[in-house]
Amino acid sequence: MTTQQLTGRDNYFEDFVPGTVMRHARGKTVEALENVLITNLVMNTAQGHFNEHVMKDSRFGHRITFGGVTLSLVIGLAAQDTAENALAELSLDNIRFSAPVFHGDTLYAFSEVLAIGPSDRADAGIVTFRHWGVNQDEKVVFEGERRVLVKRRSHWVDK
Repeated sequence: MTTQQLTGRDNYFEDFVPGTVMRHARGKTVEALENVLITNLVMNTAQGHFNEHVMKDSRFGHRITFGGVTLSLVIGLAAQDTAENALAELSLDNIRFSAPVFHGDTLYAFSEVLAIGPSDRADAGIVTFRHWGVNQDEKVVFEGERRVLVKRRSHWVDK
């Protein structure tokens, strides 16, 4: 397994090599506001995300973060290295939430390049990533695969 650090200027299609694993630079602490705001915006009414009173007697002991928030934060943390030159998001598959995320947890993201391939556009190719997020205790909380249409340097950078 190759570990590589890409920067915003180095993440064209040609820079992604299958087997490369990236640990993304930033972490993000989950705030209660984010969980409540996003769950309200998408009309998720599960009490597990809103009702501290009900959740105090649950196996978790308090509210848990909506999986959509967890997914968004992990993909967002990976975006600096995997989406800087993206033209389109093509798919998001094999989503798994393996541990709860609580308000106050800090998430970190990793990505592995699974595959690269051609697209129907000469100026871009398709990159398939496996993303995963861990909390401050290095416990995996999210995994998923994402296909992205990424610019080819050969067509987008002045020579």
